Amino acid sequence: MPRSVIARAAGLLLAGSFLAACSESADTLSAPAESAAASARTSLPEHAVIAQSVAALRRATAPYHDIATAIADDFATPVTPCWYHGDLGAMGYHYADVTRLDGVIDSLAPEALVYEPLAGGKMALVAVEYIVPISEWRGEGRPTLFGRAFDENTGLGLYVLHVWAWRDNPAGLFAPWNPRVSCQYAAESEDRGHTH
Repeated sequence: MPRSVIARAAGLLLAGSFLAACSESADTLSAPAESAAASARTSLPEHAVIAQSVAALRRATAPYHDIATAIADDFATPVTPCWYHGDLGAMGYHYADVTRLDGVIDSLAPEALVYEPLAGGKMALVAVEYIVPISEWRGEGRPTLFGRAFDENTGLGLYVLHVWAWRDNPAGLFAPWNPRVSCQYAAESEDRGHTH
């Protein structure tokens, strides 16, 4: 693959991860008139659908716990050092399949895999990231996946979404940072807290 294509894709992912870190949406509050029973009826099916979708994503990405398998399957471009935020946790290293930056959303085919470095040089798969260049998006409004709208940065021209499919995240399934992920054992790391 030409080096210029890889460099462009790396820039897109860096920008996408930065966007995800900086533009996490606030949760909306329920209308006061909505009863607890009505909330339970409407949210339970949605949670079940999300749980089923994430389970399918886990099955699709399970082989990538072995980073050598991920690299062999075109997730060969490490596009960030281990990114962390001093107050909010970390993301980790992002490995991208640059051929997937085509504007197509496939819940079973994320554009990037996110790894936490462990002691002894091992890498643990913790999350995936979906990346859609705005110029490639043909749908109405922002793309959505798992019931969640992607974050948008018109300046950078990207839609992005993290999903913590392989590491529980107290901040939320779609939050950019995870307090249970660390860059302690990273060969290369970068504190992205200053970007907020």
